[in-house]
Amino acid sequence: MSSSAPMDGEETPASAQPIFKEINADQTDEVVEIESACLSCFKTGTTRLLPTKIPFFREVVLMSFKCDHCGATNNELQSASEIQKSGIRIELLVKSVSDLNRRVVRSDFSSLTIPEVELEIPVQSQKGEVTTVEGIIERTITGLSQDQEKRRIDHPTEAASIDAYIERLRKLKEMEVPFHLQLEDISGNSFIENPFGLTTDPQLKTKHFTRTKEQNEQLGLYEQNHEDSHLLKPIAEDEWPIENLHGEVLQFKTNCPNCNAPCETNMKLTNIPHFKEVVIMATVCGSCGHKTNEVKSGGGIEPQGVRFKVRIVDKEDLTRDVLKSETCSLSIPELDLDVGPHALCGRFTTVEGLLVAMRDQLDGAFFHDSADDTSKTQMHRFLETFELVMKLEHVITLVLDDPAGNTYVQSLSDDDAEPDNRLEVEKYDRTFEHNEELGLNDMKTENYEEAT
Repeated sequence: MSSSAPMDGEETPASAQPIFKEINADQTDEVVEIESACLSCFKTGTTRLLPTKIPFFREVVLMSFKCDHCGATNNELQSASEIQKSGIRIELLVKSVSDLNRRVVRSDFSSLTIPEVELEIPVQSQKGEVTTVEGIIERTITGLSQDQEKRRIDHPTEAASIDAYIERLRKLKEMEVPFHLQLEDISGNSFIENPFGLTTDPQLKTKHFTRTKEQNEQLGLYEQNHEDSHLLKPIAEDEWPIENLHGEVLQFKTNCPNCNAPCETNMKLTNIPHFKEVVIMATVCGSCGHKTNEVKSGGGIEPQGVRFKVRIVDKEDLTRDVLKSETCSLSIPELDLDVGPHALCGRFTTVEGLLVAMRDQLDGAFFHDSADDTSKTQMHRFLETFELVMKLEHVITLVLDDPAGNTYVQSLSDDDAEPDNRLEVEKYDRTFEHNEELGLNDMKTENYEEAT
């Protein structure tokens, strides 16, 4: 039985209250304090927990411990999101002092490398944390400096080598030469800030990869044993025909992607004219009012990728229906704007709806409080230009590139003799990198029932 929204004057149930709020909101009342044992003096200290959201990323829990008896402190971060479908590799080229202030979110399953100084921080050698590029370097220096005084007496040669290495790390903060920060996380729950929001950052490269069996087991994910596969009975086609799902709206309980409060998702299988079968999922949160309209492809990956170029000239172009899959990236060359497939989920909307979603995500999730004046000015200027685009005072080209071929843009002309001159459709063969991103290179399509 679905629950109804509270009436005026009634209090919202605690179970429906948002759990994760924006990181730049006033969250003083959300901090939870619990008593914990101090591992240094074994007396009682205080641990403070704060569930929050990181813009352009996901939900996390910040933990801070302090002991008033011995002064010991400890800060950690735990991901509150599920393990992602793939791991992530992020490489940042640090060129200026402002790059040292970029936020870095690390999970417990992340490793860090700075090749220029041969620094490598392996998985689980440090707890997850929210820090900056400079904070990573400073924490490494602090760790190496421990017990140096005693080491200089007992092992002077080793101490001298460590002092020389610490000096190399300090020079990184002086930015005499650029260096690379490489972060790899098999859980996919790590992040390096892009100060340009959804715009492409030429210094930041992100790549997703398929985990190995050993990495899945390290995360506690185990594959089904082939010996038990006979216990699974497939559903016969006549027992659950797919036609029965057309026109029927299914509901299932889930959590709000914005505040994580309990809510319901409506799902419907439908056909897009001149395209294919898709699954549309819509969620409305009764707690924070957040709405989502997500689309999943009902078919497989197409033999070729597809690229749409829509020239937006008048209001008619803004009303075109668009089916954007979860593998489709967006770009506007005139604004140097590039939106990856993971920034906006799959959705069935219009061209105007896509533009509004991009603008809202840029304006709503940017680090307004912590950004420097230059970044704020650039973002403000960019948003002003974007508003002119929405008013059709600037002619732009919206490019939708989907290597899986599951994206569709409505043509304004139904007559093949008079093609739509403002819509360009191009099909192309995927590259090895595209197939790697889609997980096709490791897919076995012949004799797959045989154990490997």
